Amino acid sequence: MTAPHVPVLLNEVVDALAPAPGQTIVDGTFGAGGYTRAILASGAGVVAFDRDPTVKRFTDGLPQDRFRLVEARFSEMGDALGDTAVDGVVLDIGVSSMQIDQPERGFSFMQDGPLDMRMGDAGPTAADLVNTADPAELARIFFVYGEERESRRIARAIAKRREEQPFSRTLELAEFIEKALGGRRGAKIHPATRAFQGLRIAVNEELAELEAGLAAAERVLKAGGRLCVVTFHSLEDRIVKSFLQVRAGRTPAGSRHAPPVEKGPAPSFQLLFNGARGPSEAEVAANPRARSAKLRAAVRTDAPVWRDAA
Repeated sequence: MTAPHVPVLLNEVVDALAPAPGQTIVDGTFGAGGYTRAILASGAGVVAFDRDPTVKRFTDGLPQDRFRLVEARFSEMGDALGDTAVDGVVLDIGVSSMQIDQPERGFSFMQDGPLDMRMGDAGPTAADLVNTADPAELARIFFVYGEERESRRIARAIAKRREEQPFSRTLELAEFIEKALGGRRGAKIHPATRAFQGLRIAVNEELAELEAGLAAAERVLKAGGRLCVVTFHSLEDRIVKSFLQVRAGRTPAGSRHAPPVEKGPAPSFQLLFNGARGPSEAEVAANPRARSAKLRAAVRTDAPVWRDAA
């Protein structure tokens, strides 16, 4: 089956991964299989991970001698691979456009559907959080994960309304948040955007999953193996940037007025390029959802895994 969406930064990711025949690459976020197909076209093999059981339909026609799909979180790649060391890991973080475009998944505040937001099929839904979480916890989710300045105001309004009628639908919650904030008043984005982002990240434990996934990649990559991570907002990018800078030994040297900084472990990664790479103007014109995408990449050294990743 042909992938319904072209993955962002595809050429940049393939260039950074540099897959070759005989290599094994982990695609930690299989989705519709866009990265996987490009990697397989190079002659390399792919072990793909995805917690979403609905992606199985996109495996049709893939070479079964060089491809395997594991229904699990990418943070669990070490358990699935065992003692196998791989030549590359690619992670495309966040919700896919494929999931957003399916109203029944409950990710979109623009289409009506059940208030679900789960990338997999287990665990609490967004409705569970909205209807049962303490108002202070809801406010924290909106503020920390959604970067919503009116987090307390929204949480208080939700807590008052749910006493009379629980929330169950996406448009129901989106319209309620819009009214609670006094309407759009010329806002460039929908008033529910940040709250929905916060709920989605909380439901799927996305930031903790990313941190665990980066540590897992460090463990499974062989020396010379490459790690490529595509992010879409500042919370994710901050985590990836910090992880790679620390693992590459690029921590601040300290001040001459302060005690000397103790030298850490040998760098387990070397940055493939400084900073992050974004999409071209042509890609953004063809796919506006690619606008905020950032790619960071690094090469695994032969140094031992850092202790906090063991």
